Amino acid sequence: MPVEVEGIPPIEVGPGVRVRMLPGMPGIRTWVIDLAPGAQWPDLDVHESYGEAYFVVDGEIIEGDRVHGPGTYVAFGPETAHRPRSETGARAFGFNYDVPA
Repeated sequence: MPVEVEGIPPIEVGPGVRVRMLPGMPGIRTWVIDLAPGAQWPDLDVHESYGEAYFVVDGEIIEGDRVHGPGTYVAFGPETAHRPRSETGARAFGFNYDVPA
């Protein structure tokens, strides 16, 4: 089922951080995140039981001291945490896994 991403209303989860939830499959939540220049995820994003992954489409996302530009795939396994931010602004397409791989 095709979906026009821009047609999905964004949810503002923090200053300059917008998420659009996309239709997915059972056990996988899919989303697009937009970070405005200078924005940071509002809290530490903890993955207790299952993982998360994202693909940077535009701009740069910073995780700790690593900068991830367009075309970069970043994956986090269970029992991990991160707090993405961006100096340039960024868009990423991602997945949260709600079932074991």
